[in-house]
Amino acid sequence: MKTIKILGTGCAKCKSTHANVLKAIDEANIQAEVIKVEDITEIMTYNVMSTPALVVDEVVKIKGRVPDVSEIKDLLA
Repeated sequence: MKTIKILGTGCAKCKSTHANVLKAIDEANIQAEVIKVEDITEIMTYNVMSTPALVVDEVVKIKGRVPDVSEIKDLLA
């Protein structure tokens, strides 16, 4: 099972990223734990200065933009 973290303080882009992640794992039928990280101190431990960011299995894959559903599915494949 994959662990997916969405790093962001709760802005509209962070919420869009979260929705896209949920849709991607549903469409691709992937088992994943999705965690929202809103604590700025924890976000900074990932060396991320712009949110939203997408972390898959503790590796930062995307930062500073909202990925679309197909891009997320490609990252998780």
